[in-house]
Amino acid sequence: MASLSHDIIPDILCRLCVEDLLRFRCVSKPWCSLIDGPDFIKLHLSRSLKTNTNLSLILRYGHLFSINFDSLKTVQKLKHPLDGNDEGVGTEILGSCNGLLALFNGEEKIALWNPSTRKSQMLPVTEPEFPRRYCFSQFIVYGLGYDPISDDYKLVRMVQFYGKDNDSFESEVMVYSLKTNSWRRIKDFPFYLKYKRGYGILAKNALHWVVSKKPESDTKSFVVAFDLGTEEYRVVELPDGLDEEFHMNVKALGGYLCMVANYWEVHVVDIWMMKEYGVKESWTKLLTVKEPEVISDFEFVLPLAYSKNGDKVLLNQDDYKFVWYDLKSKRVKNVRIRGAPESFEAEMFVGSLVPLNGNGAMINKKKQDDQKKQRKNNKKRLWKGLNVACAQDIGSLELFFFLAIGSLEIGKEM
Repeated sequence: MASLSHDIIPDILCRLCVEDLLRFRCVSKPWCSLIDGPDFIKLHLSRSLKTNTNLSLILRYGHLFSINFDSLKTVQKLKHPLDGNDEGVGTEILGSCNGLLALFNGEEKIALWNPSTRKSQMLPVTEPEFPRRYCFSQFIVYGLGYDPISDDYKLVRMVQFYGKDNDSFESEVMVYSLKTNSWRRIKDFPFYLKYKRGYGILAKNALHWVVSKKPESDTKSFVVAFDLGTEEYRVVELPDGLDEEFHMNVKALGGYLCMVANYWEVHVVDIWMMKEYGVKESWTKLLTVKEPEVISDFEFVLPLAYSKNGDKVLLNQDDYKFVWYDLKSKRVKNVRIRGAPESFEAEMFVGSLVPLNGNGAMINKKKQDDQKKQRKNNKKRLWKGLNVACAQDIGSLELFFFLAIGSLEIGKEM
């Protein structure tokens, strides 16, 4: 124990899951201050995303269910802040970002929720403004993301109105800021959203939707991004050589933007990945699923996540089963999960300590400076807290185990 320096403790603790970290907050005030600090929260999240750890699958089928990604064995029903408030329609997931979920109960209530810390925040209600000449119909889509420039989490709401001629439309775009706990309107979205229930896909600090220039079904589809920092819209160029007749979707895999081309008539799905964001030439065909050579019978497949070693991709097949696709052998293997619903919507989720304050304000600059100063003063007291924990037998064996193993792992990496 004495061989470990003070600076190495955060590097060891960031390897633990959120459940353990929340328990270790009670060891001492310095440990609590360290784990609650914004620097450690970002360190823990960054390592989880980099190493593909602390991941879960979130399934939606009326209720919400969680599946540990490492085992993919059994489901656990989740109790969330909108339970009992969904009027029988079920709670929708509007987006997932850095351990936060945006939930909607089908009426007016929207909540941001961190399932790992069990903290949540209800968002203020804001009604769409109906333009007079487009009051015939409307639909709403959302997207959740993080803006690293302002260090703020944003929920984007797009409302589109169109008339009975189905030839013209208008949009209203609102952005919710977690820092200010308020909505504000930004410039209108000039494209027609193709899917009424498609939330924005987050990749490279931008949200993505499949759109067209006009509402007609035979209008060519393409992908548009909303930059969470600049709050500007831009068209994402697609790879060359695509056939005209296919159903397009967008997903994210390992933080990269993917385009799913579903050729329904010939029962083939191509999944493309943009290796260098914003560079058209970096589009690479990741995999192809054919019927019946790869999967005997399917309507669609969507990528969810890489395996630990990156040689397989977990696919959602038709919203009722999961399969591992082996990138080398180009074969699939079924995944059997006990207790999974017969059909579902699936979302990847990373466990994190990202906070949700009751008043909606994130930790401000002054508080960050104060905490940095306090952490500096507490550095010398960290070992004192550990000694107290051991003396009082507060999880001392567990702490020793994690610290010892962590020090060995760090030694291997150096």
